[in-house]
Amino acid sequence: MATSDIPIFSMLRTRMQWHQERQRVLADNVANSDTPDFRPRDLVEPKFDLAAPTAPALTLVRTDPGHQAGAESAVSFAPTNSGFQIRPAGNAVSLEDEMMKVADNQMDFHTVSALYGKSLGLLKLAVGKK
Repeated sequence: MATSDIPIFSMLRTRMQWHQERQRVLADNVANSDTPDFRPRDLVEPKFDLAAPTAPALTLVRTDPGHQAGAESAVSFAPTNSGFQIRPAGNAVSLEDEMMKVADNQMDFHTVSALYGKSLGLLKLAVGKK
């Protein structure tokens, strides 16, 4: 049985490849920070939770008539980006934002690669090899 047949290894390998490609895209954004009319790009994060059950929606309950009524619309706590700050030359790259993304990407890559190594170690331990 190859390690590629084990779902956790396949997911971790996909995640590491995504982080590698994202690092390339972020480096391209930084390299073009002075290019006129350049817009920063980013990659969509891979989703692995397709088979996971979805949580039921939470609703507000008014337990006392003296309480204020809650909003019926769903509230999103996801970060929002109202748009890019564009300089007079038309460039929208923020070096501070890009460098923060690079640092986050690097930490996430190290976490995933450590998890991959630990998983391989557990597999070797289960097989009986040291």
